[in-house]
Amino acid sequence: MTNKEDYPEMGELVVCTVTEVVDFGTFVELEEYGQKEGLIHISELASGWIKHVRDHVQEGQKVVCEVLEVDPSKEQINLSLKDVNEHQEREKIQEWKNEQKGERWLEFVAKKLDRDSEETKEKIGDKLREEYNGLLYEAFEDAALNGKEVLKEKGLSEEEAEAFLDIALDNVEIPYVEVTGFLELKSNSSDGVKKIKKALKEAQKIDEKNSEVEISYVGAPYYRIHIKAPDYKVAENILSKTKEKAINKIDSLGGESKFHREIEEEA
Repeated sequence: MTNKEDYPEMGELVVCTVTEVVDFGTFVELEEYGQKEGLIHISELASGWIKHVRDHVQEGQKVVCEVLEVDPSKEQINLSLKDVNEHQEREKIQEWKNEQKGERWLEFVAKKLDRDSEETKEKIGDKLREEYNGLLYEAFEDAALNGKEVLKEKGLSEEEAEAFLDIALDNVEIPYVEVTGFLELKSNSSDGVKKIKKALKEAQKIDEKNSEVEISYVGAPYYRIHIKAPDYKVAENILSKTKEKAINKIDSLGGESKFHREIEEEA
């Protein structure tokens, strides 16, 4: 987590817990900054006139706020709730929850290495936060996706990278997306079926890390290409490579080919 001596920057989004509701606003504790106290003035709770503060916040409630002013000399942090939209709130809460997971997983890494937790946080946690824009969870996700070499490139030893990777693989749920396309392959020659099989075999040679390529028969002359990958850009790139290999092969064998994102009505 963020060093308790730190203060947030103006414009930053922070996760807070409401601790006290008063007539002129509400006091909160900043979860990522050692429970430092902040104030949301009534004018920053919501747009328009506010009759009762408790209509908008309650003690114990988690809220996402934008930092308006910070004065460390006075230990003063002024916040706004009304300036944060629902999308920003969801993303920030998810990021905060992910970082809590990252902290817990780092404890597992320490145990695996048989090291002191604080030492592990300083030598591994702090180092990786610097590399991943302050987000430890992203280091675990990157390791699960790309292996221990990315960790060694960030300065971890072989032993540290292996322990970190083991914990990442045990805990990170890699988000996948799926895209689909359809190949239309034809060949009028006597051995046309063999040529089509050769084209499909060529397409199946695509082997991308952390991705899956599945080609299945739909009904002559259509074949379904289904791609599963970590993000849409990667998925679309693999889909493009796969269909190009099949099309180039069948065309070189004198056949005909087309690619569709959906099967056309005449199918």
